[in-house]
Amino acid sequence: MHQASESRGGDVAPAQDTLLQMTNGYWITQIIYVAAKLGIADLLEGSPQGIDALAQATNTHAPSLYRLMRALAGLGMFMENEDGTYETTNLGRCLVSGSPGALRARAILNGEDWYRGWGGLLHSVRTGETAFEPITGMTFFEHLAANPETALVFNEAMASSTEAAATAVADAYDFSWCRTIVDVGGGTGAFLAVILKANPQARGILFDRPNVIAAAGGLLASAGVADRCDVVAGDFFQAVPSGGDLYLLSWIIHDWDDDRSVAILKNCRWVMPDDARLLLIEQIVPPGNQPSLSKLYDLHMLVLSGGRERREHEYRDLLAEAALELTRIIPTAVPRSVIESVPR
Repeated sequence: MHQASESRGGDVAPAQDTLLQMTNGYWITQIIYVAAKLGIADLLEGSPQGIDALAQATNTHAPSLYRLMRALAGLGMFMENEDGTYETTNLGRCLVSGSPGALRARAILNGEDWYRGWGGLLHSVRTGETAFEPITGMTFFEHLAANPETALVFNEAMASSTEAAATAVADAYDFSWCRTIVDVGGGTGAFLAVILKANPQARGILFDRPNVIAAAGGLLASAGVADRCDVVAGDFFQAVPSGGDLYLLSWIIHDWDDDRSVAILKNCRWVMPDDARLLLIEQIVPPGNQPSLSKLYDLHMLVLSGGRERREHEYRDLLAEAALELTRIIPTAVPRSVIESVPR
């Protein structure tokens, strides 16, 4: 009996350790968030500094900041030297402002607004409703419109990941036939800029809410495509610009439930010529038990906006409701696929 118990303990112990690490994951989220919010990596970019100097620069309690830095060093983000000063590691440098991937911005979102939304996951699972709105009194996108500083952080994080996705899409899909590309809900233009740079024969129309596209001019100019891109403000639930032979929606449909997704797609279909195409850039949820980032993002959409990640047949059905026919799905080098459709 004793031997059997030990055997079961030996089998179970690694699983228990793994589960404990998973359930404590929010500790690490908040530790890294605080480091990002305080700009610790930026302060250490030039040279090592001691706790007192860091505390003064960040307006924090030095003994408590030491405890935070000790934990961060244990995570490999920073390193304590023998003289008590701290310096960044390769991992910690990822939190420097402006670093590739905008990971500082993502760490702040994960520690603030996204963290609040995920705290209401139980509410969403019980009701099917977004968790963010009951917590804040407004939808996530209303929250961004009402909080410019948060919107800047969000746009920075989205632009960085969008550029990588756009590069992968430009490599995977042939845009050489396009004359005018309409990027519906294109944010500040990061995705469209990459596509236009890779396809000099094409012009672009960037379409999004007025408060979002207000920041697009600088990005399009720095990418060298501003002279080939019109910026149009509007609401894709009301109408989208005409004149495109390709309509592009990158990470838009996953933000919304089925009814609102179909409304957006119908507005696109309404202005599309019969020979036009529509591309959705989205994750495809795989079948079965295989792990997939899309299955976690699906819950992220549930708590924040009421949207969802979808399986192939679900995208096919959505498109069909909008009089569009899914023609092919093209995988890319990142966890997003090109879902091509044409008018029915």
